[in-house]
Amino acid sequence: MPGLATALLALIRRDARLVARHSSEVAHPVMFFVIVVALFPFGVGSDPVLLRTIGPGIIWVGALLATLLALDALFRSDFDDGTLEQMALSGHPLAVLILGKVFVHWCATGLPLLVATPLLGLFLGMSGELQLTLLAALALGTPTLSLIGSVGTALTVGIRRSGLLLTLLVLPLYVPVLIFGASVVLAADAGLPTAGHFYILGAMMVLALALAPLAASAALRISLN
Repeated sequence: MPGLATALLALIRRDARLVARHSSEVAHPVMFFVIVVALFPFGVGSDPVLLRTIGPGIIWVGALLATLLALDALFRSDFDDGTLEQMALSGHPLAVLILGKVFVHWCATGLPLLVATPLLGLFLGMSGELQLTLLAALALGTPTLSLIGSVGTALTVGIRRSGLLLTLLVLPLYVPVLIFGASVVLAADAGLPTAGHFYILGAMMVLALALAPLAASAALRISLN
């Protein structure tokens, strides 16, 4: 049996190849994110002060919804073709293998959101300093969203058309990330200290990194039984 590191790298390479083969599906959440953020000025007006004020919240809500949109694909195909059962029976810690899948999922969904954010920040009239703060917050927050979402996805993977149930499960857990992610940019715009917000976002990411794979592995074993 191959070692854990070999199995993890093989899983990451496999998922990366699948992402490359289905690049159109990966583009859907990013396009949704761009469309949601771009439509807000048409609804609230073109006042630059107003857009700069609500811009961080708009971008964070768009990122949260785009992450929700992409969550169902995290385990669905592997559940349908039996790959998850093989992972559970492989003898390797399932939590570590899930962490590898979440990493690829974040690279395919969260990372493109970070790339698109500077352009959308300019569209909303945000300064360069605020955009850097927003990017740093998203870099801490979007992995947390993917990790938390993996738990909800693992619980509902055996249920067809589970999108609404998945949303109800994970959305309350997303709210703290949304609050601190948006408020850190508002604090920077007001000239207030932002270190506390970043510490909380970092603590939430570390906590999710430590606990979410364990919870997701337990939920997957329940779903597979």
